[in-house]
Amino acid sequence: MKNSTWVTILIIVGIIIVSFVILNRSSEEVPEELAKCIGENAILYTQLGCHACENQEKLFGDSYQYLNVVDCFYERDKCDEITATPTWIIDGQSYIGVQSIETLKELTEC
Repeated sequence: MKNSTWVTILIIVGIIIVSFVILNRSSEEVPEELAKCIGENAILYTQLGCHACENQEKLFGDSYQYLNVVDCFYERDKCDEITATPTWIIDGQSYIGVQSIETLKELTEC
């Protein structure tokens, strides 16, 4: 093969590796106080096996433990009104799907 072909292949492999690292980089840790505030002002409904729920959990990192979480797989009786997970209930309003930390901060006024 020509040298230019090898250079092109190396550049493509490099771009793939850099992209992978950027996309899989762990997000900044959510401050404990912010997670506690969100947990006091919102309920997060999740379900075992829900990949979107796992993504929501990853956004919080270790601070996830401070949220008010109901797992609909284990607590079905608490999830009669829940049609999809994850669902956030904030001030009586439902927000379906993964929510950003910024969005949750605004909705809960934390």
